[in-house]
Amino acid sequence: MEDTGKFEARYLAFLETIGPLRPRLHRYCARMTGSITDGEDVVQDALFRAYRSLETWDDSRPLAPWIFRIAHNQCINFLRSRGVRVEAEAAVAEPDLVEPGDPVGPAIGPAIEHLVLNLPPKERACVLLKDVFEYSLEEIAGLVESTVGGVKAALNRGRAKLESLQGRPAAPRVPTPENKMILQLYVKRFNSRDWDGLRELIAADARLLVADRFSGRLAEAGYFGVYSRMKQTWRLALGEVDDEPSIILLNLRKDAWEIDGIIRLDIAADGRISHISDYQHCPWTLTAGSIVVRESFSNGDVRPAACSNILDK
Repeated sequence: MEDTGKFEARYLAFLETIGPLRPRLHRYCARMTGSITDGEDVVQDALFRAYRSLETWDDSRPLAPWIFRIAHNQCINFLRSRGVRVEAEAAVAEPDLVEPGDPVGPAIGPAIEHLVLNLPPKERACVLLKDVFEYSLEEIAGLVESTVGGVKAALNRGRAKLESLQGRPAAPRVPTPENKMILQLYVKRFNSRDWDGLRELIAADARLLVADRFSGRLAEAGYFGVYSRMKQTWRLALGEVDDEPSIILLNLRKDAWEIDGIIRLDIAADGRISHISDYQHCPWTLTAGSIVVRESFSNGDVRPAACSNILDK
């Protein structure tokens, strides 16, 4: 996302307006990218792009499909940037001009939903939009810039592949020993309020994203100062989000630690943290998949909770 600094009031008002759309939008982008946090990053980019392009929106038409299409295009751009082949597999692709029969097969369940990452992007998008979000074939064709026939073909191919993938375990995502050590040090120093020690782990030009609040240079955000001044009892814990190593933000309320958010660290080749992403303001990320906290606490269980504020002053 662009470096905007603290988000302006008009943009925050726009985010509030489209708030009811956010959980569905994030769920789609998370399944397209294969990551809850990458999915929210794509949503952040898409919404800022939509906000900057509001003058091009035809206000006689619904806003949600327009934003969904922008988000879909951002997903494709993300996959391209990661080296994913966006075109359908040449050996099995059918021309969009061919009008196949109606796609068959039951809607996919939550367990199978994660397997769509194994599909090429067009098939992935068509299966998600039809079987998870219940879009019509015509609506999907408009979103993915195809024909109804092309959507039907992609659905048939995608569903057939998902049938063969059922029961196959996902490959575990394991951090390098060096990165795991950085995560452990970050958690330890945050919990001991060793802010100077935390800064030693971070590159001088590190960037910060506090989703829905701030995007820019960490040095200009006052990020750790906000946490240090808060009266709530915060702590971090190592964990996994959909089996991806992550840092979990916890808040102590009524003698129980509540999960308040996810924090992701990007670590450069030199071992320093180059980017911090804080998703505390995005409660939908907490229900978009599985969150496991790899730490026990003597003063209460860990339970989910809604977000509270981070960069509000």
